[in-house]
Amino acid sequence: MFLSFLEGIDRDLRESFLASLRSLWTHHSTALEGNTLTLGETHLVLGEGLTISGKPLSEHNEVVGHARAIDLIFELCRDDRAVDENDLHQLHKAVQNVDRLDVFAPVGIWKKEENSTSVVIDEQIVYNDTYALPRDTPALMTVWLQRCNQFLEEAKQKAGRTPQDVLEAYVELHASFVRIHPYADGNGRMARLLANLPVLRSGLPPLVISTANRGEYIESLARWQMEMGRPSPGEVLFSSGTRPDSFAKFCFGQWESTRKLVNEIREKQAARDCGTRN
Repeated sequence: MFLSFLEGIDRDLRESFLASLRSLWTHHSTALEGNTLTLGETHLVLGEGLTISGKPLSEHNEVVGHARAIDLIFELCRDDRAVDENDLHQLHKAVQNVDRLDVFAPVGIWKKEENSTSVVIDEQIVYNDTYALPRDTPALMTVWLQRCNQFLEEAKQKAGRTPQDVLEAYVELHASFVRIHPYADGNGRMARLLANLPVLRSGLPPLVISTANRGEYIESLARWQMEMGRPSPGEVLFSSGTRPDSFAKFCFGQWESTRKLVNEIREKQAARDCGTRN
């Protein structure tokens, strides 16, 4: 079922699509966190192994790490098994892609210190300190993993599943992951990767959040997080009573970029098939 949206596509066109997808997904997810490499520069770094003059090495490492993380997501989809804590830690190591050790920002393990962010809401800078406490993070992530694997099992069954069902799985996994904020850094990139697992396993193209909509993305999530408050073990991570409707609507619109890529590659295949018949 994985990548079934590419069924009937010739190998060369499929490889071209996957390279474009990797660049698009990597560019937008890293740019949302402040990376300044353009889409074209990201494609050159990933496709040609080039470095871009005037751009920091750390930004090159970020895009290379994210591309590697996409490969790991694809491997998890091909394995068609439950996801565990070690899978998340390995993915985090790929996303961070750093050689240095930082006791305040450990890589591949849950956070050791509280984390928080500032966000602009209604033209006011607001301090969001509603993320989970470090001591509660392991228990909360156990619950998150259980929910993730439930969605993956449903994706395997597929019967009666609609794109709307898959979108709801994406929204819940994404929103609840960033509500916990289990790592010292890289939580946004991790959420955007992991929430796509049930999407990909359902045979649909991944949902990519565009950096052009960064403000709306951050604000809609922050509003929901602050409404929900700090998560604690034993409480519901994602309440249907306070479902972030604005975030769900936002995500559905963001699906368009990868759907467009799929349509383009299918049109090329159709033209090729037509030429062969003629």
